[in-house]
Amino acid sequence: MEPIQLIIEKESKWDFDKTVELLTAEAQRRNWMIPAIHDLQQSLAKSGKIVLSVKILEVCKPEYSGKILEKSDVRWASTMMPCRISIYLKEDEKTYVALLNGSSLAAGMPESVRDVMVAASDEVNEIADAVI
Repeated sequence: MEPIQLIIEKESKWDFDKTVELLTAEAQRRNWMIPAIHDLQQSLAKSGKIVLSVKILEVCKPEYSGKILEKSDVRWASTMMPCRISIYLKEDEKTYVALLNGSSLAAGMPESVRDVMVAASDEVNEIADAVI
């Protein structure tokens, strides 16, 4: 039996900054909002920790999030919002993109949550695939 893959990692054909730029533009082009971009390298540097470049794009599409947040009985799923796209460098000097595998993560959840998570995850994967 193959283990469940909760994280999908893909190598980008672009450098780090270009990957961030292109993912941001593609998400916006598809009507996803970007409430925040977290620069983890910069945040950790403030604490004296030196790491390679890492940015997390928070992406949100009200079409999906509204379906969860409008229902009190599944608002607990907000812990997984907004969707995140991680862009980072590895020691091989290549840029990678990591995403949650919504299909695997949603297994066993109520149908209303599962359907939204899978649809949102599929679209975030399409955003990544269009760029990298």
